Amino acid sequence: MGIQSLGVGSGLALDDLVTQLIDAERAPKEERLNEREETLDATISAIGSLKSKVDEFQDAVEELKNDYNLNAREPTIDHPTEPEEGETGPFTVEASSSAIEGDYDIAIAQLAAGTEYRTADGSFSTTSDTLYTGAGTSVSFNFESSSDNFSVSVTTNMTLQQYVDAINGSADNIQDDGTTKLVNAILLDTGTADGPKIIFESLLTGNGNDLRIVNEDGDAELSSVTSHTNDGVGGYNADQELSTNTGDEAKVTAVNAQAYVNNVLVESGSNQFENAIANVSFEAFKVSETDASTATGFAASKVTIGNDTEGVKTKIQDFIDNYNSLVDEITRLTKYGESELEDDGALAGDFMIRSIQSGILNALTSTVTDNSFGSIFNIGLSFDDDGKLEISAVDEFGIGSGSDRLDDALQDNFDDVADLFTNSTNGVAQTLYDFLYEYTTFGGLLRDRESDLADEKDALADEREAFELRMLSFEQIQRDKFIALDKTVSSLNNTGNALFAALGGL
Repeated sequence: MGIQSLGVGSGLALDDLVTQLIDAERAPKEERLNEREETLDATISAIGSLKSKVDEFQDAVEELKNDYNLNAREPTIDHPTEPEEGETGPFTVEASSSAIEGDYDIAIAQLAAGTEYRTADGSFSTTSDTLYTGAGTSVSFNFESSSDNFSVSVTTNMTLQQYVDAINGSADNIQDDGTTKLVNAILLDTGTADGPKIIFESLLTGNGNDLRIVNEDGDAELSSVTSHTNDGVGGYNADQELSTNTGDEAKVTAVNAQAYVNNVLVESGSNQFENAIANVSFEAFKVSETDASTATGFAASKVTIGNDTEGVKTKIQDFIDNYNSLVDEITRLTKYGESELEDDGALAGDFMIRSIQSGILNALTSTVTDNSFGSIFNIGLSFDDDGKLEISAVDEFGIGSGSDRLDDALQDNFDDVADLFTNSTNGVAQTLYDFLYEYTTFGGLLRDRESDLADEKDALADEREAFELRMLSFEQIQRDKFIALDKTVSSLNNTGNALFAALGGL
């Protein structure tokens, strides 16, 4: 019978010896692989963390880079009566960065409305009344001043409810915005002797934009639910019952919204007033309070169009906060251990970190030409002892605190504060963004660094796999050697035992 395991034949601890040889061969090489992997993992994590912070800082820089962000106008409204929580008051206002600063009195006199028709009292008995018994026809919906239109098919024995459902459910019953309907049909069961009624509401507003509900074939059965008949030569006859209703059933005509701006009447086909005041829009939600003592008969709201100083201060503070967060992260990643027990940061001494720090500092400390401030430090920003940006709240040098100087700069020279950051030639934010873009863009330096590290990690995995194959081969060679040795020693032992037995028998 052959030897089943090392050492059985010779009686020696050969299996332990082989294990020790394998461990001795594996340990230093595996330790180097593990150290490289640990270093790579730490570096990959550090680069990812750095990239995240640089991205966040770049986002804050971008908010300061674009002049439409910094030159925004901030409308404020003082309504005669303070709106309840969650309400807007008669109107809201928006202003573009091109709006001129100024004060205005605005009152809403009338909201824009669309056409409304109602079927006459007693036209129907129940909501399931049959509307039409013919072989089939259509009703179209169009407008006097708009090209919008749609049609619905009217089928044999169609009921009131089915007619209303066909109108509301038509895929073509939609305005250009893709979301707002053209016409809304409402079927009411009044529960009175008046019987069911259909209300047709046009959602297109404005003078002259009246709705026409057209009985295309002039079918008498449809006269109670249509307003016009197609005359066959491109025109419409308004001889249907909906058009001739009177009293409570009378047609409501489409009208413009009306407002007074500094006592001057302005109108809009919708409740949105665009550029009645240049580069300012306001949207009406309800008619202003009446006031007989005013020239217009309405109580005006006071509107002030001014610079958005608070918005700019918020953007500058976000810029500072994100810069300081980046500084903290770089400090953590590049620190050197103060003793043998404390590890260095994953990017201690890293060339890319030094390049990023240098580029950012150069941009922050640069001078913006043809700007009355010249530098961000002249509007109240400064570095603290840790190299972080701040807007100090304390007057340390008799020139005012950083906070006071920023407020004064925004109040007295708002446009130059904006230009300090947005100047397309050498504005601080513009320069910073261009510099950071080289690191953060797809294929930029940070992302290339990440990619290279990932490739190195893959190569290390391949190397570890090859190392494991070499170790298996090494183990097999050692075992083959010691199996041969075990067999030789076993054979010698057997020969010796035989000789000893032979000699002992003499």
